[in-house]
Amino acid sequence: MKILFLTTAFNGMAQRAWLELDRLDHQVKVQIASNEVVMLTAVEEFQPNLIVAPFLKAKIPESIWRNHLCLIIHPGIVGDRGASSLDWAILNQEKEWGVTILEAAEKMDAGDIWASHNFPMRDTSKANLYRHEVAQAAMKGLLEAIDHKTNPSFCPTPLEYANPAVRGQWNRSIRQTDFQFSWEEKASHILRKIRAADSAPGVLIELFGAEYYAFGGHLEAEMQGQPGKVLARRDKAICIATGEQAIWLTHLKSSEEGAIKLPATFALGPEAEALPNLELSPFETKAKSTFREIRYEQEGEIGYLHFDFYNGAMDTDQCTRLRETIAEAKRRPIKMLVLMGGVDVWSNGIDLNQIEYAEYSNDEAWANIQAIDDLILEIIQSPNHYIMTALQGNAGAGGVAFALAGDKVVARKGVVLNPHTKNMGLYGSEYWTYLLPKRIGIEKATHFTEQCLPWGTAMAKEIGLLDDVFAETAVEFRRQVRELAQEIAALPYFDKLLLAKTFQRKKDERVKPLAKYREEELQRMWSNFYEDDQGFAEKRFHFVHKIYDPEQNQSVKDRDWYSSRRKIYRRRKWESIEYK
Repeated sequence: MKILFLTTAFNGMAQRAWLELDRLDHQVKVQIASNEVVMLTAVEEFQPNLIVAPFLKAKIPESIWRNHLCLIIHPGIVGDRGASSLDWAILNQEKEWGVTILEAAEKMDAGDIWASHNFPMRDTSKANLYRHEVAQAAMKGLLEAIDHKTNPSFCPTPLEYANPAVRGQWNRSIRQTDFQFSWEEKASHILRKIRAADSAPGVLIELFGAEYYAFGGHLEAEMQGQPGKVLARRDKAICIATGEQAIWLTHLKSSEEGAIKLPATFALGPEAEALPNLELSPFETKAKSTFREIRYEQEGEIGYLHFDFYNGAMDTDQCTRLRETIAEAKRRPIKMLVLMGGVDVWSNGIDLNQIEYAEYSNDEAWANIQAIDDLILEIIQSPNHYIMTALQGNAGAGGVAFALAGDKVVARKGVVLNPHTKNMGLYGSEYWTYLLPKRIGIEKATHFTEQCLPWGTAMAKEIGLLDDVFAETAVEFRRQVRELAQEIAALPYFDKLLLAKTFQRKKDERVKPLAKYREEELQRMWSNFYEDDQGFAEKRFHFVHKIYDPEQNQSVKDRDWYSSRRKIYRRRKWESIEYK
C-alpha cells in the first residue's frame, strides 16, 4: 500500500510508525508538512492509498481529506479533542488514558474512529509517557487501522458523545496560566504541573528576580525549608522548598528571547554557585525519594547501574562520573554488570545544548567527545566482568555505540535507534568504527550511518545489532532483564564466556588497536569541530534552537526510495547488493 505521512517533524512517533509500516512492506513516503502547498503537492505527486498523520500540528487541508482517507494519531481517549491532550490528562490526574486513530474531518479530532487503545497512567513526565505508553498504544492502533483499511466490510465508528462509554471531551489548548502554582503548595501538586509541561513549554517560574521555564522535576522527600527558597544543588540540578517537602529541577530556560534549555545551575549562573553542594554517591542507599543521575544496586554477584540523564544527553561531567562509577563497580565483588540507562531514554550521545552554550563551543565539544570515548573504553576493557547493556528507551547518535560496547545488548520492544551523526555534521567517534562493524559488518554499518535512517528493534535483532528484544513496558523489561542476568551469571560455563571475550579482544587488538580506531575517529571529529567542514556549528544551532532545516527535509523526502531498497536487502537475507 502507498502510504503518505504528513508530519510536522520526523520525531520518535513518526519514526516508529515508519518502521512498523516499512517492515510490513508498505511503500511509505514522509513529507514534512511545513505549509498547505507542500502538503497538496506531496499528495498530488505521490497519489497515496492512505494518508497518515503521526505528529501533525497543522490542519490537513479540506481538499485533501475530502478526497483521500486521512488517519490521525491522536494521543487521547475516545472523544478527547484538542491539541493538549496529554497536558490535560496529567493535570486532571487521569487514571487511564489512551490513543485514538481517527479520520480527518471538518472539526478537529471529531472524525470517525478506526481504532483506540488505552493504558494506565503513571506519575511521570509528558515526554516519558509519549515515548513509552503513547507510542506503544499508537502503534497497536495504527496497525489495527491498516488492517481495517484492507477489510471491505469494516465501518469506522462515528464519534457519539451521547454514548456513555465516550469519556473524552473537547479541551482548549493549554496556557501558561494552567501550569501556575504557589510554592506553598505540596511538592506533589507542583510536580504534576511541571511534568505536564515537560518537555515543552515548561512552567514559568521566578528565581532570584528572573523568570525561567522549569523542566525535569523530581521529588525530594527529606529536605524542607521556607517555600520558594532554593536550598541546594546537586549534579547541576537545584532543590527548592515547597509547602510540603521539596522538589529538584534539573533544567531551566531563561524567558529571554533566544534562550535555550540548560542545566539549572548553568542557567542561574553565579546565584547557583553560592548554594550548598549536596553530593550523593551512586553507591549510597537512599530509602526516600530524592534526585540523583547515577544509581548503583547489587544483587549477589550482579551489579545494576542506572543513569538517568535528561533527554539522554551526556555532557563531559556526566560521562566522567559514569565512567568513574563503572570503574568503582568493577572493583566490587561482582562478576556481571548490567547497564540499565534511564527509564525514559538510554542515551543520545554528547550534549549539544551545553556545547552551544559554552563560551568556547569547539573546546567543549572536544572535551565531551573525549569523555564519552573514555567511558566506552572503560566498558570495552572489562576482561574480568561480563557487561550487559539494557535499553529501556530510545538511543541516538553516540548513545547507540555506547550500548554496543556491552557483551550482550538487549532492548525493549519498540525502542527506536538512530546510530548516525552525519545529519548533525559529525563523523562520530565513540569507537563506532570498531563496535558497529564488529556486530553487523562494515558494508551494512556504512550504508546505515550514511543514510541516516532510524532502526527498529525487530530489524536490529534480525541483522545482529541487538542480541535480544522483549517486553512492551519498561517495568516488564526491567523484570525480564534481571531474570536474564541471573540466568547468565548462573551458567556453568560462565568463566568460559569471559575467556572467550578476552581471547576475542586480544585478537581484535592485534588486527587493529583500539587506540588506532580512536585516533582516526578523532582526526575526523577535530575537522568537524574546529574546521566546521560538515556544517556542525549551523546544524547544532538549528537543533538546539528548534529551527526547521530544509536540508533535513531533503533526506526525509528520499526515505520512500530507501524503504524499497531495504525491502530488497531484507529479502536477500542481508547478502551484499549494489545500491544504485
